[in-house]
Amino acid sequence: MCECCLHAAAPQKAFGRRAILQFGAAAAASFALGAQAHAANDKSPPKPENVISPDAALARLKQGNARYVEGISRRHDFKHERGALATGQNPFAAVLSCADSRIAPEYCFDTARGDLFVCRVAGNFASDEMVASLEYAVQVLKTPLIMVLGHEACGAVDATIKSVKDGTTLPGHLPSLVEAIRPAVDAVKAEAGDMLTNAIRRNVALNVDKLNNAEPILKSFVGDKRIRVVGGIYELRSGRVDMIA
Repeated sequence: MCECCLHAAAPQKAFGRRAILQFGAAAAASFALGAQAHAANDKSPPKPENVISPDAALARLKQGNARYVEGISRRHDFKHERGALATGQNPFAAVLSCADSRIAPEYCFDTARGDLFVCRVAGNFASDEMVASLEYAVQVLKTPLIMVLGHEACGAVDATIKSVKDGTTLPGHLPSLVEAIRPAVDAVKAEAGDMLTNAIRRNVALNVDKLNNAEPILKSFVGDKRIRVVGGIYELRSGRVDMIA
């Protein structure tokens, strides 16, 4: 090869080496990003035992409540589970409960930290904020079960009954509770039996129905059978949670 040809070929060789090096660096970066994404997808949930079906989640709640009623609740190791839960959460059930101090979902279902996603408000009704919270549990945390948990002698329902009957307006922000619970009270006015008991059960049923049909997230998950929404009533004396249709 002549000297001119050597000079002409030299830049081409240099460019080829740079291209190879650049290609190799890009490939390495791409591989690293892919490995990170794969690792993130393969990351184990904080509590693998909580990755269960909706039916299994309901059965687990019932079993926990049976232990609680019998007074043989498990001893939970709160100290040594903190490390895993510091990285995230994957509760196996969400509970929309009354704010009554006598009702403690974590106790009455004999669960540990990270097991239940609990939303509480006097009268256990599904406001927009409660629906949004439960959407988060279902969509992001992959929670397979929602329970609306009412209870005997609910003060919020009783106050609503009295307000409706007497035509009175409660002070402060309490009228917002009355408006939320009133549909249940109105629905049982003509029913036989104790009005408070009937209204408590109807309030749970109405909110179960509301969550089942809350678009777009919850209704879609219910339709695909990825979640279940159920209702229960907590008995104050026994601690038993009775399921309602």
